[in-house]
Amino acid sequence: MRGAVSSGVVVGVLQTGGLRLQLGIVVAYLVVALAIGLVAYRVAGRGAEDYYLASRSVGTLVLLFTTFATLLSAFTFFGGPNLAYAAGPEWILVMGVMDGVLFAILWYVMGYKQWLVGQRQGYVTLGEMLGDRFGSPALRALVAGVSLLWLFPYVMLQQMGAGEAIVGLTGGAVPYWGGAALITGFMIVYVVISGLRGVAWTDTVQGLFMLSVVWVAVAWVLSGVGGVGTATESMVSARPDFAELGTGPYSPQFIISTTVTIAFGVTMFPQINQRFFVAESSTVLKRSFALWPVLVLLLFVPAFMLGAWAAGLPIDVPEGANVLPVLLNAYTPTWFAALVIAGAMAAMMSSSDSMLLSGSSYFTRDLYRPFWRPNASEDREALVARAGVAVFAILAFGASLTRPGTLIEVGSTAFSGFALLAPVVLVALYWPGATRDGMLVGIAVPQVVYLAHVFVPEIVVAGVPLFARSYGGWDVALALMVLAALLTVGVSKLTTPVDDADPDRFVVASD
Repeated sequence: MRGAVSSGVVVGVLQTGGLRLQLGIVVAYLVVALAIGLVAYRVAGRGAEDYYLASRSVGTLVLLFTTFATLLSAFTFFGGPNLAYAAGPEWILVMGVMDGVLFAILWYVMGYKQWLVGQRQGYVTLGEMLGDRFGSPALRALVAGVSLLWLFPYVMLQQMGAGEAIVGLTGGAVPYWGGAALITGFMIVYVVISGLRGVAWTDTVQGLFMLSVVWVAVAWVLSGVGGVGTATESMVSARPDFAELGTGPYSPQFIISTTVTIAFGVTMFPQINQRFFVAESSTVLKRSFALWPVLVLLLFVPAFMLGAWAAGLPIDVPEGANVLPVLLNAYTPTWFAALVIAGAMAAMMSSSDSMLLSGSSYFTRDLYRPFWRPNASEDREALVARAGVAVFAILAFGASLTRPGTLIEVGSTAFSGFALLAPVVLVALYWPGATRDGMLVGIAVPQVVYLAHVFVPEIVVAGVPLFARSYGGWDVALALMVLAALLTVGVSKLTTPVDDADPDRFVVASD
């Protein structure tokens, strides 16, 4: 154990050679990931469907780990441990247990039905599926527009996390913008080259790597402080409230709101939703969502407990810094700290690469093809998709330099925005009476109201807060999810289907 390590000592160590070693490990990891992407490119087809969905040929191990790694982001390695460090380990109940189980249920309820429909109709995106079902290019464009709107800040979150990770890793020797630029440039190269097949293979390696290093990190830190009992006693001694359920920010309202918005929001993330189409068989899909809660717990428990234990350890975490790099610099060798940060970088890349690919497919499939080039060939579409990856990444990088909030704030905003889509999609999948107008109103109105709550400053009128993000501790997104479902059903009952609508497209037999 090296005890407490101030940022000045970290910088001194790095200036004597640690910086070169740590950056070397990160760069070496990036090169390995790029090599995997290049191999995937050599065996992949050149059409748009292979680029977007790997020709719907993904097996159990790859589907499970590409979904797993895609969801693991800067939040998992930095936002979550930071929250556990500040407020206690109960966050595990939200992410590790509740959302692990709830998302697995949604994967079955929504994802399995989407897979059945996608296999039959050949859909690539959620917007394409809904637009075709309801005979509405406008609905297709609306779904794509809303998805791209909320995807943008989440891609930006990964770049923010990368910049902060490199700052923490190097003690400030490499600036924030440098870390964000490194990850952005790398992702552009290998996503443009390899498509989903390369992304999925890389995700599998990254997921296994992340699981391994976080558990070794736990073992190393605990061996340095005297074991689980000592670490927990020190945590409770320093922060007695950490041992009490329902304290601090962890009110029942917070836990329920966060659980629901994250689980439903994740289901609508383009990079996750598209994975509902890629399984090679129903058996692959069913195995994957059955194993999902176990895999989630295997990562979230150690990652968040490291943050909570750090609250009782003699380390100096500068204000605004991420706790995980500081903790590792204090209790593990320099090379291993770099390896874990490389794992965190892997989490960011495995989220961002899929986001960039899905964002590009939503643009090309739901906006470019139907509105600009209806007769575009698959080769041309794939070319436009690759260009879209680069443009989307560069725009998000530019926005990330403004650092518009903490990782938790940015992530929470995107989760809730996506969650508003879920009730509408559920209605569409299971109720033949849904109409185009019901879908359009059910999506548009709650999104506009939520955007007002995000961007309009809170005001109080006659003692009543307006445009608050929560009321009595309940996230406003929960009420808007209910509103979305009610509007979809209510307006559908008052309107008639358009001539091009085809409810039979969603009528499928279970595999």
